[in-house]
Amino acid sequence: MIRIRKAQDNDLEEIARYQVAMALETESMTLDLDTVLKGVHAALHRTNPATAGAQYYIAEDTHTNQAVGCTLTLPEWSDWRNGVVWWIHSVYVIPTYRGKGVFKAIYEHLKTEVETQSDLRGLRLFVDQSNKRAQAVYKKLGMNGDHYQLYEWMKT
Repeated sequence: MIRIRKAQDNDLEEIARYQVAMALETESMTLDLDTVLKGVHAALHRTNPATAGAQYYIAEDTHTNQAVGCTLTLPEWSDWRNGVVWWIHSVYVIPTYRGKGVFKAIYEHLKTEVETQSDLRGLRLFVDQSNKRAQAVYKKLGMNGDHYQLYEWMKT
């Protein structure tokens, strides 16, 4: 069984390792672990105005108490909805637990939070266009990619 909990300080290194692994696996991008550790720390401790409201969630196997996945939520104000939409970021499930409902447990936990908090309006995420496996999971859970396409510019 999978339990979802808010991340704590002692999860920092594991979250950072998960992010490095995810970037390499999904985008063939090699991230600097030290930079990611600092970024996760900033989100956990909300040390930057951009991290206000940031929250990591950990998925744990209740039999082993092992962290098997994680995600980060960040709030975005929606004037159209007069409320907050949570962006789901940094989704990672360790390979041996994929296909076993870990992300579904995370998603259902977040969806319940949105449904029970009056200021929350919904969930959004973005996914690499080549990550067809993740897209299939999101569609199976009832999410859709019908409305928006993400454009970005990143300083190199």
